Amino acid sequence: MSLLPPGAKNLVTPSGAARLRSELQRLVQVERPPLAGRTDEPDAKRELLALDQRIFYVQASLASAEVVNPPPPPHDTVLVGATVTVRDSSGETSAYRIVGVDEADFDRGWISWVSPIARALLNARIGHRVAFKTPRGINELEIVGVKYE
Repeated sequence: MSLLPPGAKNLVTPSGAARLRSELQRLVQVERPPLAGRTDEPDAKRELLALDQRIFYVQASLASAEVVNPPPPPHDTVLVGATVTVRDSSGETSAYRIVGVDEADFDRGWISWVSPIARALLNARIGHRVAFKTPRGINELEIVGVKYE
């Protein structure tokens, strides 16, 4: 579960908002009813409490969500929802999708818009070079591609 920095907007992609709505529906309609009927069991009570906390979090996230739709073409500027292909100084390319904090999934290359690399990439255009600080020092990336769902 990710948290936003104080004062930050809860930006989310359209597909991310749809996933949150689907998760909330599944939690409330499928997972909660069987647990609610077993409140006399200590394990079920703990599971129900954890489930209710997740339901509350997803509801709050959806209530504060600001859905960011893809911009009209040309898609040459990096905004929330973009999949950005970058080349580092050694010539290696990587792709990152900039998403809301609740959508971030490092294994898929989906990074939160509040992460240092996403902050460096946001509003840059194809051909631009951006620098961001890493534990190893300053890293420079060239933006070689931008696409949206």
